[in-house]
Formats: sequence, structure tokens, C-alpha cells
Amino acid sequence: MATTLSPHLSTTAQANRLPNFFIVGAAKAGTTALHHYLQQHPAIYMTPGKETNFFAYEGQQLNFRGPGDEAVADFSITNLADYQAQFQGVTTETAIGEACPLYLYDRQVAQRIQHHCPTAKIIIILREPVARAYANYLHLVRDGRETTLDFAQALAQEPERTEANWEWFWHYQQAGYYAEQVRRYYDLFPANQIRVYLYEDLRRDAQGLMKDIFTFLGVDAQFLPDFSERPNKSGMPKNPWLHGLLTKPNVLKTLVKPLLPQKLRQSIQHSNLITPPLDPVLKQQLQTQYREDILACQALIKRDLTSWLP
Repeated sequence: MATTLSPHLSTTAQANRLPNFFIVGAAKAGTTALHHYLQQHPAIYMTPGKETNFFAYEGQQLNFRGPGDEAVADFSITNLADYQAQFQGVTTETAIGEACPLYLYDRQVAQRIQHHCPTAKIIIILREPVARAYANYLHLVRDGRETTLDFAQALAQEPERTEANWEWFWHYQQAGYYAEQVRRYYDLFPANQIRVYLYEDLRRDAQGLMKDIFTFLGVDAQFLPDFSERPNKSGMPKNPWLHGLLTKPNVLKTLVKPLLPQKLRQSIQHSNLITPPLDPVLKQQLQTQYREDILACQALIKRDLTSWLP
């Protein structure tokens, strides 16, 4: 899926402050929230932009073919110098990290991180795979990229889209088979360098989860982030015109933006997003397809995942 990482990275890492921890996914399981909360800690440095994709796409010419996929090439970092530049702002921080959901899904990333950053700590957060797939789908609907407004039809098109080289974020169902993805990290890193959390943990007790992560990273665990924002919410816009006004470049947005605080703009945007109920028959069909993988993942991470089963 990606070319061999630059052989110069290992030696260069000694002279440049590269990550000593990674949030590797899954997508739509809270990685953006974790990035946001971790970024607030004075002893933690996170890359200014989330999802560099560097360890997946280094050295590649990206040419994905799905609607809006050109944006992947815009924000992905594919050369070493630009990746190192992400960490020029490090000063006294002791925990240096990045968050990238593709790092869980891409088959080669775990080996590359282990080769070049063998002592790095790995943070994984998983979400019930059917809910994750549906949130993934609604994310692309929200952004106007997914025009198939029937989830079942979009799932049926996934193999064809994959074959046509649409980017990985279109892999709604395939990205939810976690057992192999997580096992790649357990095969390469000591267990004490890995933490696996569930999306339910974040929703139920964000403060407790962050305290555990801070302890894992060796920074002040008493620090309390601002949990008032819910970044990157998925959903189907109730009012497409209002959604476009709030999210797409336009003159009115440019004029109003300085007058409205970010939290207020986000609140208005989120209130305009709805999550239509998922067809229960389709949900059960998908859960049945995921069943063996869920059981394998449960044994691997030693967490009770029976609530994910049909």
C-alpha cells in the first residue's frame, strides 16, 4: 500500500524530535477528540495538523480517484523534511505525538513505526464496528462527498470503489475488522507500550480516560483539559444551505466568522446535523459478519465486547 520508508529516518530521528507516541486509530472512534485534549497539556506536543499520514504514504505520489479525494494529497505529508518540520515547535514538552487513524488500517505502518521509533507508545481507540462504519459514511455525507444517500447501497459499492482506487476512508465496512489491525501492533511492540481504549470509555468518562493516557505518557495526570468541544461530529445536515454556509468558503462566512466565537459556530453546525436511525435488519447483518472478528479482538485486548455482538 505504501513504499519503503526513507532509510535516513532512523539516524535523523536522533537529531530531530520525532514522535515518542502515536494515536493510531480507529477512524471515527474519537481520535480527533484525543488529539484536541492532548494538545492542551503543557507537557505534550501534538503535530499542528492531525493526520500527517507520513508513515503510510512517505515517498508516494498520491492519486486517489474518489470524490474529494484530492484533499488527501493536500494534507498528507510524503517527504521526510516536511514531516520533521511538524516538530520544530517542540520546546520543553516530553511527550511528542501525532494522531492518524490510517496508521491502524494500513498494513505496513506498524512495522515502519516499530523500525524507526521502537520505544514509541501506541494508543488505540476502537468503536463498535457497525456504528463506526455508519459514522464514517455520515462523515462523507456531511462533507458532500458521499452522494449515495442509502447506507446499504454505499456498502454494496465499497468493493467497486476500492478497486477504482478511492482513498481508504471510503472503506466503511473493511476498516472495522480490528483484530488483524490491532494484532500487528501487539506482534511488534511490548504490551506495556500499548494502550487500547473503547469509544464508550471516551463517551462515558472522558476525564478518567485522559487521566489514564496522561499517566501512560508520563505527564501530569491531574491536568484537566477543556471537554466542552466535540470536534469532528458526523451527521446528515438538516439544512444543507446552512451547513454549506457554515463549512464552505463563502463571503458571508468570512464576514461573520470574526463575530462568532468558535464554540458558538460549532454549536450551530452540530445542531444542524442529525443521525438518521440505522436499519435494524442491516445492523444485525453487519454485526453477524463482524462476529468472528469481534470475538478475536475481544481475546486480544482482553476487554468484554459482547455488547458489540448481535
